[in-house]
Amino acid sequence: MRLLLISDTHLPSRARDMPAEVWAAVEVADVVFHAGDWIEVELLDRLSDRARQLIACWGNNDGDELRARLPERADIVLDGLHFTVTHETGAAAGRDNRMARAYPDTDVLVFGHSHMPWDTTVDKPGGGTLRLLNPGSPTDRRRQPHCTYMTAELADGVLGPVELHKLLR
Repeated sequence: MRLLLISDTHLPSRARDMPAEVWAAVEVADVVFHAGDWIEVELLDRLSDRARQLIACWGNNDGDELRARLPERADIVLDGLHFTVTHETGAAAGRDNRMARAYPDTDVLVFGHSHMPWDTTVDKPGGGTLRLLNPGSPTDRRRQPHCTYMTAELADGVLGPVELHKLLR
């Protein structure tokens, strides 16, 4: 199963559209995750039409219309792994352990907000591990050298290598 992770698209305030490379990744992904800060509902409609399966939440910059259509937190079990998508996770300091306590039943936490890519694994207090993934932003690099997104493969209940893609813009 091919996964695409994006967040913080901020359309149209940060870009007119998502980069063509990201739309191409949507076309081949089995599941697309979007961790909030869409800004325009039209992107949600377009992504919903083009993605085979979309798992998404709203972000702090999303208005009433997006919040009416999306949850603050989205959960799904894919191939035996529990994925959670949310926008904000608070400060980077202590994030891993704080999220391990906050999401004891989650295996993979996809989040956004900072526009800073993040890929860590932490032991959960009750056993098991939590993988934390922030794909950054494909449209607004902020303090990062590149705009980014992530892809991964899921097979036999195992999340394969997660690849961070850097966009040249």
